[in-house]
Amino acid sequence: QLQASGGGLVQPGGSLRLSCKASGFTLVYYAISWFRQAPGKEREAVSCSNNDGSTEYARSVKGRFTVSRDNQQDTVYLQMSGLKSEDTATYYCAAKKWEYSGSLYDLPQGVRDYDHWGQGTLVTVSS
Repeated sequence: QLQASGGGLVQPGGSLRLSCKASGFTLVYYAISWFRQAPGKEREAVSCSNNDGSTEYARSVKGRFTVSRDNQQDTVYLQMSGLKSEDTATYYCAAKKWEYSGSLYDLPQGVRDYDHWGQGTLVTVSS
């Protein structure tokens, strides 16, 4: 299973680091995607990171969010900086045993499209 954590309340312009830890399996060979869903809005893909380190980011977060991976700890991190109120959402991580080379905007977004889907962690950006 996947365990996402690290959410919380942060002021605009602040930073947070989310973690996505795998248990019961190793992240090697899995692409890890981050999604977010704000209340009343559709789920959107934030990033997709392959095991080789290649990562696609949504235009709305590019340059502000960075994904890193620690395969020894079976953990993927989403470092978020320059947070804006529109980043407020519940963030989810998902793992699929493939290497994704398509557009982030074509990335499947259903829970059943993934081998593992973590519970969400809430990020609230507010002063």
